[in-house]
Amino acid sequence: METPSSSLLLLTLLFSFVLAYSADIHENFLQCLTSHSQNTTSISQVIYTPNNSSYASVLEFSIRNFRFLSRHTPKPLVIITPLHESHIQVAIKCARNHGLQIRVRSGGHDFEGLSYVSHVPFFVLDLINLRSITVDVENSTAWVQSGATLGELYYRIAEKSKTLAFPAGFCPTVAVGGQISGGGYGFMLRKFGLSIDNVIDARLVDVNGIILDRKSMGENLFWAIRGGSGGSFGVIIEWKIKLVQVPSTVTVFTVQRTLQQNATMLVHRWQHIADKIDNNLVIATIIERVNSSKEGNKTLQVSFRSLFLGRVNQLLTLMHKNFPELGLERADCIEMSWSESTVYIGGFPSGSSLDVLLNRTPLTRRTFKGKSDYVKEPISEIGLEGIWRRFNEEEAAGARLIFIPYGGKMSEIPESDTPFPHRAGNIHHILYTVAFQEGEASSRYIDWMRKLYSYMAPYVSKSPREAYVNYRDLDLGKNNDKGKTSYAQASKWGLKYFKNNFKRLVLVKTMVDPSNFFRHEQSIPAVSP
Repeated sequence: METPSSSLLLLTLLFSFVLAYSADIHENFLQCLTSHSQNTTSISQVIYTPNNSSYASVLEFSIRNFRFLSRHTPKPLVIITPLHESHIQVAIKCARNHGLQIRVRSGGHDFEGLSYVSHVPFFVLDLINLRSITVDVENSTAWVQSGATLGELYYRIAEKSKTLAFPAGFCPTVAVGGQISGGGYGFMLRKFGLSIDNVIDARLVDVNGIILDRKSMGENLFWAIRGGSGGSFGVIIEWKIKLVQVPSTVTVFTVQRTLQQNATMLVHRWQHIADKIDNNLVIATIIERVNSSKEGNKTLQVSFRSLFLGRVNQLLTLMHKNFPELGLERADCIEMSWSESTVYIGGFPSGSSLDVLLNRTPLTRRTFKGKSDYVKEPISEIGLEGIWRRFNEEEAAGARLIFIPYGGKMSEIPESDTPFPHRAGNIHHILYTVAFQEGEASSRYIDWMRKLYSYMAPYVSKSPREAYVNYRDLDLGKNNDKGKTSYAQASKWGLKYFKNNFKRLVLVKTMVDPSNFFRHEQSIPAVSP
């Protein structure tokens, strides 16, 4: 019979073995990096281990969800911040030789921390130093390295032109690499589609350490990397993007209404017009709990936030015709340049200069859980009121819903053109988040989010219940940490993100990375469908 002391001894021996095994991998990997690097001084300057005084600050700088900053979160054995493409090539070669898993981080906004967390021995390839941006005004294109943020991209475009833009997200600290890898939407999606719809080339380091462009990688792989999610097919160094023409003057507004000001009716009405109105106009709704005018009471507030690619007079005509219930007035509207609108929509204080776009540190750092949905039929007022009731619960203090309208260009692009399949037939997209303080029992808030998500099932897409891969959600399913993952197992989450495109993604993955070197909990698996 096994005694408690013998069990403890066994666990101690096992833990010692794991530590020794990890240490061996760590040392062998470091030796490999040095011996295979063309410039040993150069490579040594971008390697951080737990013994390095800068290790913690480098790791934590790009962690955007503090849920993965606890002492219990697995940490990388090594962090590499490449300065040159050769650093990426040698890192891949050495990781393959010594059985170390790679996690690639560009901006650190992965909702589930998959770009810097793993439960097997791993290292982080942090692309923070690869952030070059070259804008070609004459040809309306730009080459952008994956570590550059959207804010940096918007700033560099504005330096060269007042009438060129790029359709991407509204959070300026999100990096280009992660944004484009999963799709990338913003306040111009109804006019120009997603970021991936405006990518014309890319340069990628594959599993063999070879640098490929669109021509050499082939159209199947080029298709897969534009929306097939990051960390599956290789390390994308940079993207060539097509810039779009915008007016020199655009108009923005934010109009806020509470439940006492008919917010329920307005959201319901919004669902009937937001995807059908002029393609130059996007009106998003942001729903959160606020203090009411009555002391100590809470209410729900809906913010209607908009970007219109045109002047205020045109906007007012459109709004009075299509959405008069909102009561938009000239005083609510602000005319500005497109680049200035990225500062406004990014949530910076009024009067902020474009320089704030260069700051890689977010306005707020949060501990949160997120989910997503797609809506194909308007949610009834009764359905909306059920959401509001759940926002009265204690755990909803830091909750927020964002509804983003589709239609326009999004309905014109076939769902098989890129891996991102959520095109025609969607009225709007929902982002759910619930934030809470560090140290609080996260399970309470995550359970609240899951209950809200369950409540929403009758009102959103079905068979599959679709989700946006850039709002990663491990509740949908995940791959095995070790060993192979079957196509059936991966389909539990894969079909939700990619619908019928998932099968093609698996075929491409199996072709270009048959050993499944690039992998994480929701990477595309290398299996036979």
